[in-house]
Amino acid sequence: MRPDRPLIGAVVSLGAGVASILVYCRGNTAFSAGYPFSACQLHIDLTTTGPAVLGGVVLIAIGIVLMAWALLAAIVDQIVRLFVRREEFDSIVGRSRAPYFDTENNAGSNSLIEHKHES
Repeated sequence: MRPDRPLIGAVVSLGAGVASILVYCRGNTAFSAGYPFSACQLHIDLTTTGPAVLGGVVLIAIGIVLMAWALLAAIVDQIVRLFVRREEFDSIVGRSRAPYFDTENNAGSNSLIEHKHES
């Protein structure tokens, strides 16, 4: 499993959900700071009305599910990489010889041929 597509979907879905809630928001924010730090306050009041409420909550829920799926896929992918040797990685990194021009097949043309030697 590759975790990149579910992660992109999760970020897009979470961003769209939070944006839809904040765009249609009518609220206020208050911040009070004082010397005894126990007296400091941050108050955020978000009031969103209309279809943005349901759409935003649904998009956020979908984003959370996709984020959990991406996390699970990343964990599985890392476990698989510990035990499975991937051939595509070996073919890129583990070349034994450089490619050469083969002129034996067609005398009038040059073609690039790569030979893989198994040992």
